[in-house]
Amino acid sequence: MPAAPSTASVPSTPLRSPFLTAALAWILPGAGHFLVGRRGRGLIVFFTVLAAFAVGLLMYGPMFQLGGADVLTRLINTGGFVGDLASGIFYFLTIGCGYAQPDAGGHASDYGSKFLVVAGLLNILAMVDAYEIATRQKD
Repeated sequence: MPAAPSTASVPSTPLRSPFLTAALAWILPGAGHFLVGRRGRGLIVFFTVLAAFAVGLLMYGPMFQLGGADVLTRLINTGGFVGDLASGIFYFLTIGCGYAQPDAGGHASDYGSKFLVVAGLLNILAMVDAYEIATRQKD
């Protein structure tokens, strides 16, 4: 008599497109986790990225712009720009509302720009996490 299939082999997360999951996770932080059924983790990601981005804005941190005079400056600005852009909808709303702080000296604005980049980097980590959950590489 054949054995009945066990329920342990049934995947715990619904099958989703990993690329759609990563794209949604970029546009709206935490949305990728919602898509794969991890709502609690999605809320944590959303509010963490939002908090880091808001602190950066409240500290009047300038956004990184592409370009620069020498190779090292271009490299730093490109990395910072990618970090800012990785915040997804928060970045686009901020730029769309006309936020353009000049790069001024001082500790507060310098730390503010770092908080803005860290928000994007946290979102990149969340994108990778949602992608791995969608591809069943991780629980």
